[in-house]
Amino acid sequence: MKKRWIILMAILVIVSVLGVVLPEGAQWKPTPEVLAQLDKADMAWMITATIFVLMMTPGLSFFYCGMVRKKNVISTMLQSFIAMGVISVLWVVVGFSLAFGDDVGGLGIIGNPASFFMFRNVGLAPNEAFAATIPFALFALFQMKFAIITPSLITGSFAERVRFSSYMVFMALFCLFVYCPLAHCTWHPDGLFKDFFGTGVEIKDFAGGIVVHASSGVAALAGALFLGRRQNEAFDKPQGPANIPFVMLGAAMLWLGWFGFNAGSSLAADGVAVKAFLNTNTASATAMLVWVVFDSLRGRKPSAMGASIGAVVGLVAITPMAGYVSVGHSIAIAFIVTILCNIAVHWRGRSSIDDALDVFPTHGVGGIMGTVLTGIFVGVMIEGGDAKTAAMYLLAILLVIAYSFVVSLGLYWLTNKMIVMRVSEKSERIGLDLSQHDECYSFADGGERELAEYSEKES
Repeated sequence: MKKRWIILMAILVIVSVLGVVLPEGAQWKPTPEVLAQLDKADMAWMITATIFVLMMTPGLSFFYCGMVRKKNVISTMLQSFIAMGVISVLWVVVGFSLAFGDDVGGLGIIGNPASFFMFRNVGLAPNEAFAATIPFALFALFQMKFAIITPSLITGSFAERVRFSSYMVFMALFCLFVYCPLAHCTWHPDGLFKDFFGTGVEIKDFAGGIVVHASSGVAALAGALFLGRRQNEAFDKPQGPANIPFVMLGAAMLWLGWFGFNAGSSLAADGVAVKAFLNTNTASATAMLVWVVFDSLRGRKPSAMGASIGAVVGLVAITPMAGYVSVGHSIAIAFIVTILCNIAVHWRGRSSIDDALDVFPTHGVGGIMGTVLTGIFVGVMIEGGDAKTAAMYLLAILLVIAYSFVVSLGLYWLTNKMIVMRVSEKSERIGLDLSQHDECYSFADGGERELAEYSEKES
Protein backbone atom coordinates (compact mmCIF):
# COMPACT_ATOMS: atom_id res chain seq x y z
CA MET A 1 0.00 0.00 0.00
CA LYS A 2 2.85 2.39 0.79
CA LYS A 3 4.21 2.11 -2.75
CA ARG A 4 1.29 3.98 -4.31
CA TRP A 5 1.64 6.80 -1.78
CA ILE A 6 5.39 6.99 -2.42
CA ILE A 7 4.64 7.50 -6.12
CA LEU A 8 2.13 10.25 -5.38
CA MET A 9 4.61 11.95 -3.04
CA ALA A 10 7.30 11.75 -5.73
CA ILE A 11 4.98 13.50 -8.18
CA LEU A 12 4.34 16.28 -5.67
CA VAL A 13 8.09 16.66 -5.09
CA ILE A 14 8.71 16.99 -8.85
CA VAL A 15 5.96 19.60 -9.18
CA SER A 16 7.39 21.51 -6.21
CA VAL A 17 10.88 21.52 -7.75
CA LEU A 18 9.46 22.78 -11.07
CA GLY A 19 7.72 25.55 -9.18
CA VAL A 20 11.05 26.74 -7.82
CA VAL A 21 13.10 26.27 -11.00
CA LEU A 22 10.75 27.86 -13.54
CA PRO A 23 10.91 31.68 -13.62
CA GLU A 24 7.75 33.66 -12.92
CA GLY A 25 8.03 35.67 -16.13
CA ALA A 26 6.62 39.08 -16.94
CA GLN A 27 2.93 38.17 -16.64
CA TRP A 28 2.75 39.69 -13.15
CA LYS A 29 4.42 42.95 -14.21
CA PRO A 30 2.00 44.37 -16.77
CA THR A 31 2.44 47.82 -18.28
CA PRO A 32 0.12 50.71 -17.39
CA GLU A 33 -1.49 50.31 -20.82
CA VAL A 34 -2.37 46.70 -20.04
CA LEU A 35 -3.74 47.60 -16.61
CA ALA A 36 -5.94 50.24 -18.21
CA GLN A 37 -7.80 47.46 -20.06
CA LEU A 38 -9.01 45.93 -16.80
CA ASP A 39 -12.49 46.71 -15.52
CA LYS A 40 -12.58 46.80 -11.72
CA ALA A 41 -16.30 46.05 -11.53
CA ASP A 42 -15.85 42.96 -13.71
CA MET A 43 -12.85 41.89 -11.62
CA ALA A 44 -14.76 42.28 -8.35
CA TRP A 45 -17.72 40.29 -9.66
CA MET A 46 -15.55 37.51 -11.09
CA ILE A 47 -13.58 37.15 -7.85
CA THR A 48 -16.89 36.84 -6.02
CA ALA A 49 -18.26 34.38 -8.58
CA THR A 50 -15.12 32.27 -8.34
CA ILE A 51 -15.53 32.04 -4.57
CA PHE A 52 -19.16 31.02 -5.03
CA VAL A 53 -18.27 28.24 -7.47
CA LEU A 54 -15.57 26.87 -5.17
CA MET A 55 -18.15 26.74 -2.35
CA MET A 56 -20.24 24.40 -4.46
CA THR A 57 -17.83 21.50 -3.95
CA PRO A 58 -18.08 21.52 -0.12
CA GLY A 59 -21.82 21.99 -0.67
CA LEU A 60 -21.86 18.89 -2.84
CA SER A 61 -19.99 16.98 -0.13
CA PHE A 62 -22.79 17.74 2.35
CA PHE A 63 -25.45 16.98 -0.26
CA TYR A 64 -23.96 13.55 -0.97
CA CYS A 65 -22.84 12.54 2.51
CA GLY A 66 -26.30 13.08 3.95
CA MET A 67 -27.70 10.47 1.55
CA VAL A 68 -25.34 7.59 2.40
CA ARG A 69 -25.26 5.41 5.51
CA LYS A 70 -23.54 6.65 8.66
CA LYS A 71 -20.52 4.40 8.18
CA ASN A 72 -19.68 6.16 4.88
CA VAL A 73 -20.38 9.80 5.69
CA ILE A 74 -16.76 10.95 6.11
CA SER A 75 -15.42 9.04 3.10
CA THR A 76 -18.17 10.43 0.88
CA MET A 77 -17.44 14.00 2.00
CA LEU A 78 -13.71 13.54 1.51
CA GLN A 79 -14.13 12.27 -2.04
CA SER A 80 -15.52 15.70 -2.96
CA PHE A 81 -13.29 17.72 -0.66
CA ILE A 82 -10.03 16.16 -1.88
CA ALA A 83 -10.85 17.28 -5.44
CA MET A 84 -10.07 20.85 -4.40
CA GLY A 85 -6.50 19.70 -3.80
CA VAL A 86 -5.93 17.26 -6.66
CA ILE A 87 -7.58 19.25 -9.46
CA SER A 88 -6.24 22.63 -8.33
CA VAL A 89 -2.64 21.44 -8.63
CA LEU A 90 -3.31 19.49 -11.84
CA TRP A 91 -5.01 22.53 -13.39
CA VAL A 92 -2.02 24.77 -12.69
CA VAL A 93 0.49 22.24 -14.01
CA VAL A 94 -1.18 21.17 -17.26
CA GLY A 95 -5.00 21.05 -17.09
CA PHE A 96 -5.56 24.68 -18.04
CA SER A 97 -3.22 24.29 -21.01
CA LEU A 98 -5.09 21.25 -22.29
CA ALA A 99 -8.44 23.02 -21.99
CA PHE A 100 -7.56 26.56 -23.11
CA GLY A 101 -4.11 26.32 -24.70
CA ASP A 102 -3.41 26.77 -28.41
CA ASP A 103 -5.41 24.30 -30.45
CA VAL A 104 -3.42 21.25 -31.53
CA GLY A 105 -3.65 20.21 -35.17
CA GLY A 106 -6.57 22.47 -36.00
CA LEU A 107 -8.98 19.78 -34.87
CA GLY A 108 -10.57 21.77 -32.05
CA ILE A 109 -10.26 18.86 -29.62
CA ILE A 110 -7.35 19.56 -27.27
CA GLY A 111 -4.97 22.36 -26.32
CA ASN A 112 -1.18 22.39 -26.39
CA PRO A 113 0.07 21.23 -22.95
CA ALA A 114 2.99 23.64 -23.21
CA SER A 115 0.86 26.76 -23.79
CA PHE A 116 0.29 27.57 -20.12
CA PHE A 117 2.39 24.87 -18.40
CA MET A 118 2.71 25.73 -14.69
CA PHE A 119 0.60 28.85 -15.47
CA ARG A 120 3.31 30.38 -17.65
CA ASN A 121 1.87 33.41 -19.48
CA VAL A 122 -1.09 33.43 -17.10
CA GLY A 123 -1.07 36.64 -15.08
CA LEU A 124 -2.63 40.06 -14.65
CA ALA A 125 -2.92 40.96 -18.33
CA PRO A 126 -6.27 40.08 -19.94
CA ASN A 127 -6.52 37.65 -22.83
CA GLU A 128 -8.99 39.03 -25.36
CA ALA A 129 -9.70 35.59 -26.80
CA PHE A 130 -11.34 34.57 -23.52
CA ALA A 131 -12.07 37.64 -21.35
CA ALA A 132 -11.00 41.14 -22.32
CA THR A 133 -11.67 43.01 -19.07
CA ILE A 134 -10.33 40.74 -16.31
CA PRO A 135 -6.88 39.29 -15.62
CA PHE A 136 -6.20 36.06 -17.47
CA ALA A 137 -5.24 34.49 -14.14
CA LEU A 138 -8.72 35.28 -12.79
CA PHE A 139 -10.32 33.62 -15.82
CA ALA A 140 -8.11 30.57 -15.23
CA LEU A 141 -9.11 30.46 -11.56
CA PHE A 142 -12.80 30.68 -12.41
CA GLN A 143 -12.46 27.80 -14.86
CA MET A 144 -10.49 25.82 -12.28
CA LYS A 145 -13.53 25.67 -9.99
CA PHE A 146 -15.58 24.08 -12.78
CA ALA A 147 -12.87 21.47 -13.24
CA ILE A 148 -12.89 20.77 -9.50
CA ILE A 149 -16.59 20.03 -9.10
CA THR A 150 -17.00 17.88 -12.22
CA PRO A 151 -15.22 14.70 -10.99
CA SER A 152 -16.75 15.31 -7.56
CA LEU A 153 -20.19 14.87 -9.09
CA ILE A 154 -19.24 11.39 -10.31
CA THR A 155 -18.54 10.10 -6.79
CA GLY A 156 -22.24 9.78 -5.97
CA SER A 157 -22.57 6.91 -8.43
CA PHE A 158 -19.99 4.62 -6.80
CA ALA A 159 -20.48 5.80 -3.21
CA GLU A 160 -19.77 3.31 -0.40
CA ARG A 161 -17.57 0.95 -2.41
CA VAL A 162 -14.53 2.64 -4.02
CA ARG A 163 -10.96 2.66 -2.70
CA PHE A 164 -9.80 6.19 -1.90
CA SER A 165 -6.36 5.99 -3.55
CA SER A 166 -7.77 4.56 -6.78
CA TYR A 167 -10.43 7.28 -6.84
CA MET A 168 -7.73 9.95 -6.70
CA VAL A 169 -5.99 8.39 -9.71
CA PHE A 170 -9.25 8.13 -11.66
CA MET A 171 -10.14 11.73 -10.83
CA ALA A 172 -6.88 13.00 -12.29
CA LEU A 173 -7.23 10.86 -15.42
CA PHE A 174 -10.85 11.98 -15.93
CA CYS A 175 -9.82 15.61 -15.72
CA LEU A 176 -7.07 15.15 -18.30
CA PHE A 177 -8.82 12.87 -20.78
CA VAL A 178 -12.51 13.78 -20.51
CA TYR A 179 -13.01 17.18 -18.90
CA CYS A 180 -10.18 19.10 -20.59
CA PRO A 181 -10.96 17.93 -24.15
CA LEU A 182 -14.68 18.72 -23.73
CA ALA A 183 -13.86 22.15 -22.26
CA HIS A 184 -11.59 22.83 -25.25
CA CYS A 185 -14.22 21.67 -27.75
CA THR A 186 -16.90 23.83 -26.15
CA TRP A 187 -15.28 27.00 -24.78
CA HIS A 188 -12.08 27.53 -26.77
CA PRO A 189 -12.43 29.98 -29.70
CA ASP A 190 -11.04 27.28 -32.01
CA GLY A 191 -13.01 24.44 -30.39
CA LEU A 192 -14.89 21.81 -32.37
CA PHE A 193 -18.30 23.07 -31.26
CA LYS A 194 -17.70 26.67 -32.38
CA ASP A 195 -18.44 25.62 -35.97
CA PHE A 196 -19.69 22.07 -35.56
CA PHE A 197 -18.17 20.01 -38.38
CA GLY A 198 -18.24 23.05 -40.66
CA THR A 199 -22.04 23.31 -40.61
CA GLY A 200 -22.03 26.91 -39.39
CA VAL A 201 -23.87 25.88 -36.21
CA GLU A 202 -22.29 26.80 -32.88
CA ILE A 203 -23.13 24.39 -30.07
CA LYS A 204 -23.59 26.77 -27.16
CA ASP A 205 -23.04 25.74 -23.56
CA PHE A 206 -23.32 28.81 -21.38
CA ALA A 207 -22.04 27.33 -18.11
CA GLY A 208 -21.42 23.59 -18.39
CA GLY A 209 -24.43 21.53 -19.43
CA ILE A 210 -22.12 19.53 -21.70
CA VAL A 211 -18.72 20.03 -20.10
CA VAL A 212 -19.77 19.50 -16.48
CA HIS A 213 -23.11 17.73 -16.16
CA ALA A 214 -23.46 15.53 -19.24
CA SER A 215 -19.84 14.36 -18.99
CA SER A 216 -19.96 13.62 -15.25
CA GLY A 217 -23.40 12.01 -15.46
CA VAL A 218 -22.37 9.64 -18.24
CA ALA A 219 -19.06 8.86 -16.47
CA ALA A 220 -21.11 8.13 -13.33
CA LEU A 221 -23.22 5.61 -15.25
CA ALA A 222 -20.05 3.95 -16.57
CA GLY A 223 -18.67 3.79 -13.03
CA ALA A 224 -21.81 2.21 -11.60
CA LEU A 225 -21.73 -0.44 -14.31
CA PHE A 226 -18.00 -1.09 -13.94
CA LEU A 227 -17.94 -1.39 -10.14
CA GLY A 228 -21.19 -3.30 -9.78
CA ARG A 229 -23.76 -3.22 -7.01
CA ARG A 230 -23.04 -2.59 -3.35
CA GLN A 231 -23.24 -5.47 -0.90
CA ASN A 232 -26.03 -3.92 1.17
CA GLU A 233 -28.35 -6.91 1.03
CA ALA A 234 -25.70 -9.30 2.31
CA PHE A 235 -24.59 -7.25 5.29
CA ASP A 236 -27.26 -4.88 6.52
CA LYS A 237 -30.91 -4.33 7.00
CA PRO A 238 -32.17 -1.48 4.83
CA GLN A 239 -31.00 1.84 6.22
CA GLY A 240 -32.11 5.35 5.40
CA PRO A 241 -29.97 8.39 4.70
CA ALA A 242 -27.49 9.33 7.41
CA ASN A 243 -28.53 12.97 7.76
CA ILE A 244 -31.27 14.62 5.71
CA PRO A 245 -30.49 18.08 7.18
CA PHE A 246 -27.02 17.67 5.60
CA VAL A 247 -28.74 17.05 2.25
CA MET A 248 -30.77 20.25 2.64
CA LEU A 249 -27.68 22.21 3.72
CA GLY A 250 -25.77 20.93 0.71
CA ALA A 251 -28.61 21.81 -1.65
CA ALA A 252 -28.75 25.33 -0.20
CA MET A 253 -24.98 25.76 -0.64
CA LEU A 254 -25.22 24.49 -4.21
CA TRP A 255 -28.10 26.85 -4.96
CA LEU A 256 -26.12 29.80 -3.63
CA GLY A 257 -22.89 28.76 -5.35
CA TRP A 258 -24.72 28.21 -8.64
CA PHE A 259 -25.24 31.96 -8.95
CA GLY A 260 -21.49 32.23 -9.40
CA PHE A 261 -21.49 29.15 -11.64
CA ASN A 262 -24.08 30.53 -14.08
CA ALA A 263 -24.07 34.32 -13.65
CA GLY A 264 -20.26 34.29 -13.45
CA SER A 265 -20.11 32.64 -16.86
CA SER A 266 -20.95 36.01 -18.41
CA LEU A 267 -17.36 36.90 -17.39
CA ALA A 268 -18.51 40.46 -16.69
CA ALA A 269 -20.72 42.46 -14.35
CA ASP A 270 -23.31 43.07 -17.04
CA GLY A 271 -26.88 42.42 -18.11
CA VAL A 272 -26.13 38.86 -19.17
CA ALA A 273 -25.00 38.09 -15.63
CA VAL A 274 -28.24 39.52 -14.24
CA LYS A 275 -30.32 37.48 -16.68
CA ALA A 276 -28.40 34.31 -15.81
CA PHE A 277 -28.83 35.05 -12.10
CA LEU A 278 -32.60 35.49 -12.49
CA ASN A 279 -33.03 32.42 -14.67
CA THR A 280 -30.95 30.29 -12.30
CA ASN A 281 -33.06 31.14 -9.28
CA THR A 282 -36.34 30.81 -11.17
CA ALA A 283 -35.46 27.42 -12.65
CA SER A 284 -34.35 26.01 -9.31
CA ALA A 285 -37.46 27.25 -7.53
CA THR A 286 -39.71 25.87 -10.26
CA ALA A 287 -38.00 22.49 -10.28
CA MET A 288 -38.22 22.14 -6.50
CA LEU A 289 -41.99 22.74 -6.63
CA VAL A 290 -42.48 20.46 -9.63
CA TRP A 291 -40.55 17.61 -7.99
CA VAL A 292 -42.55 17.83 -4.77
CA VAL A 293 -45.92 18.11 -6.55
CA PHE A 294 -45.10 15.32 -9.03
CA ASP A 295 -44.08 13.02 -6.16
CA SER A 296 -47.35 13.81 -4.39
CA LEU A 297 -49.40 13.07 -7.53
CA ARG A 298 -47.68 9.69 -7.70
CA GLY A 299 -48.78 8.84 -4.17
CA ARG A 300 -45.65 9.82 -2.26
CA LYS A 301 -45.51 12.26 0.62
CA PRO A 302 -43.70 15.56 -0.01
CA SER A 303 -40.20 15.16 1.36
CA ALA A 304 -37.18 17.26 2.23
CA MET A 305 -35.05 14.92 0.15
CA GLY A 306 -37.29 15.39 -2.87
CA ALA A 307 -37.35 19.18 -2.52
CA SER A 308 -33.54 19.25 -2.29
CA ILE A 309 -33.03 17.00 -5.31
CA GLY A 310 -35.60 18.95 -7.32
CA ALA A 311 -33.86 22.25 -6.61
CA VAL A 312 -30.54 20.86 -7.84
CA VAL A 313 -32.15 19.38 -10.98
CA GLY A 314 -33.49 22.84 -11.85
CA LEU A 315 -30.00 24.28 -11.50
CA VAL A 316 -28.61 21.61 -13.82
CA ALA A 317 -31.37 22.11 -16.38
CA ILE A 318 -30.85 25.85 -16.82
CA THR A 319 -27.04 25.76 -16.82
CA PRO A 320 -26.39 25.39 -20.59
CA MET A 321 -28.68 28.32 -21.50
CA ALA A 322 -28.89 30.52 -18.38
CA GLY A 323 -27.61 33.66 -20.08
CA TYR A 324 -29.61 33.27 -23.28
CA VAL A 325 -33.27 32.46 -22.53
CA SER A 326 -36.05 34.52 -20.97
CA VAL A 327 -37.32 34.00 -17.43
CA GLY A 328 -40.50 32.49 -18.89
CA HIS A 329 -38.40 30.01 -20.83
CA SER A 330 -36.56 29.06 -17.64
CA ILE A 331 -39.83 28.01 -16.00
CA ALA A 332 -40.84 25.83 -18.95
CA ILE A 333 -37.35 24.29 -19.22
CA ALA A 334 -37.22 23.48 -15.50
CA PHE A 335 -40.68 21.90 -15.68
CA ILE A 336 -39.80 19.63 -18.62
CA VAL A 337 -36.40 18.52 -17.34
CA THR A 338 -37.61 17.94 -13.77
CA ILE A 339 -40.38 15.59 -14.90
CA LEU A 340 -37.91 13.65 -17.05
CA CYS A 341 -35.33 13.42 -14.24
CA ASN A 342 -37.96 12.30 -11.72
CA ILE A 343 -39.05 9.52 -14.07
CA ALA A 344 -35.40 8.59 -14.70
CA VAL A 345 -34.75 8.30 -10.95
CA HIS A 346 -37.80 6.05 -10.61
CA TRP A 347 -36.69 3.84 -13.50
CA ARG A 348 -33.13 3.62 -12.17
CA GLY A 349 -34.48 2.48 -8.79
CA ARG A 350 -36.25 -0.42 -10.48
CA SER A 351 -33.18 -1.45 -12.50
CA SER A 352 -30.13 -3.46 -11.51
CA ILE A 353 -27.84 -0.43 -11.94
CA ASP A 354 -26.52 0.76 -8.57
CA ASP A 355 -25.98 4.46 -9.26
CA ALA A 356 -26.01 5.03 -5.52
CA LEU A 357 -27.03 8.69 -5.42
CA ASP A 358 -28.70 8.89 -8.84
CA VAL A 359 -26.01 10.97 -10.51
CA PHE A 360 -26.93 9.92 -14.04
CA PRO A 361 -30.72 10.34 -13.67
CA THR A 362 -30.24 13.86 -12.27
CA HIS A 363 -27.00 15.41 -13.56
CA GLY A 364 -26.66 13.22 -16.63
CA VAL A 365 -30.24 13.39 -17.84
CA GLY A 366 -30.48 17.03 -16.74
CA GLY A 367 -27.34 18.04 -18.63
CA ILE A 368 -28.27 16.04 -21.73
CA MET A 369 -31.86 17.31 -21.92
CA GLY A 370 -30.74 20.83 -21.05
CA THR A 371 -28.40 20.77 -24.05
CA VAL A 372 -31.09 19.40 -26.37
CA LEU A 373 -33.50 22.11 -25.17
CA THR A 374 -30.78 24.73 -25.70
CA GLY A 375 -30.81 23.77 -29.36
CA ILE A 376 -34.57 24.28 -29.46
CA PHE A 377 -35.03 27.34 -27.24
CA VAL A 378 -31.79 29.18 -28.13
CA GLY A 379 -30.81 27.85 -31.54
CA VAL A 380 -34.29 27.81 -33.05
CA MET A 381 -36.64 30.07 -31.06
CA ILE A 382 -34.21 32.87 -30.12
CA GLU A 383 -31.56 32.83 -32.86
CA GLY A 384 -33.93 31.91 -35.68
CA GLY A 385 -32.38 28.61 -36.63
CA ASP A 386 -34.22 25.68 -38.14
CA ALA A 387 -34.47 21.93 -37.71
CA LYS A 388 -30.83 21.61 -38.79
CA THR A 389 -29.74 23.62 -35.74
CA ALA A 390 -31.70 21.44 -33.33
CA ALA A 391 -30.36 18.33 -35.08
CA MET A 392 -26.77 19.51 -34.68
CA TYR A 393 -27.29 19.99 -30.94
CA LEU A 394 -28.70 16.47 -30.73
CA LEU A 395 -25.76 15.08 -32.70
CA ALA A 396 -23.30 16.97 -30.49
CA ILE A 397 -24.77 15.62 -27.25
CA LEU A 398 -24.82 12.07 -28.66
CA LEU A 399 -21.13 12.48 -29.52
CA VAL A 400 -20.43 13.73 -25.97
CA ILE A 401 -22.34 10.78 -24.46
CA ALA A 402 -20.41 8.26 -26.54
CA TYR A 403 -17.03 9.89 -25.87
CA SER A 404 -17.60 10.32 -22.13
CA PHE A 405 -18.89 6.77 -21.67
CA VAL A 406 -16.21 4.97 -23.69
CA VAL A 407 -13.26 6.99 -22.39
CA SER A 408 -14.49 6.91 -18.77
CA LEU A 409 -15.00 3.15 -18.95
CA GLY A 410 -11.45 2.84 -20.28
CA LEU A 411 -10.14 5.01 -17.45
CA TYR A 412 -11.93 2.86 -14.85
CA TRP A 413 -10.33 -0.20 -16.41
CA LEU A 414 -6.88 1.41 -16.48
CA THR A 415 -7.15 2.65 -12.90
CA ASN A 416 -8.30 -0.77 -11.76
CA LYS A 417 -5.21 -2.30 -13.34
CA MET A 418 -2.99 0.09 -11.37
CA ILE A 419 -4.93 0.02 -8.08
CA VAL A 420 -7.97 -2.21 -7.54
CA MET A 421 -10.85 0.24 -7.37
CA ARG A 422 -13.39 -1.71 -5.34
CA VAL A 423 -12.74 -2.20 -1.65
CA SER A 424 -12.78 -5.66 -0.08
CA GLU A 425 -15.97 -7.22 1.20
CA LYS A 426 -14.79 -6.68 4.74
CA SER A 427 -14.06 -3.01 4.13
CA GLU A 428 -17.46 -2.48 2.59
CA ARG A 429 -19.12 -4.24 5.49
CA ILE A 430 -17.59 -2.02 8.16
CA GLY A 431 -17.81 1.08 6.05
CA LEU A 432 -15.31 3.22 4.19
CA ASP A 433 -14.90 5.70 7.04
CA LEU A 434 -13.14 3.08 9.14
CA SER A 435 -11.57 0.90 6.47
CA GLN A 436 -10.19 3.73 4.33
CA HIS A 437 -9.57 6.53 6.82
CA ASP A 438 -9.57 5.19 10.40
CA GLU A 439 -12.29 7.70 11.24
CA CYS A 440 -15.88 7.46 12.37
CA TYR A 441 -18.85 9.78 11.98
CA SER A 442 -20.27 8.90 15.40
CA PHE A 443 -18.24 7.14 18.09
CA ALA A 444 -21.29 7.29 20.32
CA ASP A 445 -22.85 4.48 18.27
CA GLY A 446 -20.07 2.01 18.94
CA GLY A 447 -17.68 3.38 16.36
CA GLU A 448 -14.76 3.39 18.79
CA ARG A 449 -15.11 -0.34 19.37
CA GLU A 450 -15.43 -1.02 15.65
CA LEU A 451 -12.36 1.10 14.95
CA ALA A 452 -10.26 -0.97 17.32
CA GLU A 453 -11.68 -4.27 16.08
CA TYR A 454 -11.92 -3.83 12.32
CA SER A 455 -9.62 -1.05 11.09
CA GLU A 456 -7.41 -2.55 8.38
CA LYS A 457 -4.53 -1.50 6.18
CA GLU A 458 -5.39 -2.92 2.76
CA SER A 459 -2.64 -3.93 0.40
